[in-house]
Order: sequence, then C-alpha cells, then structure tokens
Amino acid sequence: MRSDDVVNFGDDAVRAAAMALPGETHEEIARAAFAFVRDDIAHSWDAQDRVVTLSASDVLRERTGICYAKSHLLAALLRAREIPGGFSYQRLTILDTPESGFCIHAFNTVYLDAHRRWIRVDARGNKPGVDAQFTIEREQLAFAVRPDIGELDYRCNLPDPHPAILETLRANTDAIEMYRTGLPTDLALQTA
Repeated sequence: MRSDDVVNFGDDAVRAAAMALPGETHEEIARAAFAFVRDDIAHSWDAQDRVVTLSASDVLRERTGICYAKSHLLAALLRAREIPGGFSYQRLTILDTPESGFCIHAFNTVYLDAHRRWIRVDARGNKPGVDAQFTIEREQLAFAVRPDIGELDYRCNLPDPHPAILETLRANTDAIEMYRTGLPTDLALQTA
C-alpha cells in the first residue's frame, strides 16, 4: 500500500484520476480502475509509441506504456483508493514460438475484501487475439501460458515491481526498440 517514485499515488494527477473512478465498493472501484488502464491507456507496442514511461504519473500524463508501466498505474490507482494492489509476471514467447525468444509480461494482483482473496487482472490492453477481463471466479488474463514451449507463470504477488523491470524501463529511451531487443527474458522467482 506504499507510494514511491514508481507507484506514486501521492502525485496530484494520479490521486485525482483515482478519486474520479466510479464505484462505491472496492470491487466496483477496482473494476473501473482496470477498465480505465486497459482501455484508455495505449499499449506502447500496439500504438507504436516510442515514449518510455515508468511511473504511474508518467503513464497517466503520456497515456501510454508497455505492460510494465501500465501495471504501475493500475497499482497506484488502486492504492490511492485504499485497495491493495501488487504485481505478477509471466514469461512468454515474444512472437508465437520459442525461436522468437522470450520476454517477461507484467500484470496486477488485487485484494478484494468482500471476497477475502487476491485476484489477478491484466490491463495490458485488448486487441484481436487478446481479451483480458476483470473477473472474480475465472481468471482471464491477456495471455495463457504454454509450459510445453517454455512459457512460465510465476504466480507471484509482489508488493513492488520486480527490480529487473524497473532497470529495463530506466535503461531505455525508445519503447519500440526496448520491446524488440531490451526486455528481460526471465526473472529470479519461483514458478508454479
């Protein structure tokens, strides 16, 4: 639930965006925050936007980010409304085969007090072939992991973005080039 320089929900614009989210219950607010980040913030690769965003306030101001940055904004919006939000990751193929290489994909965890449990949600942004939804009973992330070709679901619930993710965003100035050649391929985490 802490605010820092990345999940910076103390930022005036982030706080204002969080307070503008509709809903009374934590579930309604979390659903609205998810929809806002998924639908109103462009995924850098899909938009072919070269801007690299890192902090929640960067993502909100630029209205773009890769999955890492979008997860930072969603966590900040949730935390600003006193909803616990964390981070989870998958190792996926970049295209559709192991020969294309692997990359790390980020999304969020959300604690819903009415259900007394954490759920995982993926606000990456939908497009043909990607249909992530905010669901309680049945998880519907952007990508299904295929273990038979080396993909992994870390099934983690981290309170902070993984250091490799932050290092990647801080080391790059072109989101398209970062996406093509600069994404981490593995994380030092337990897998499920």
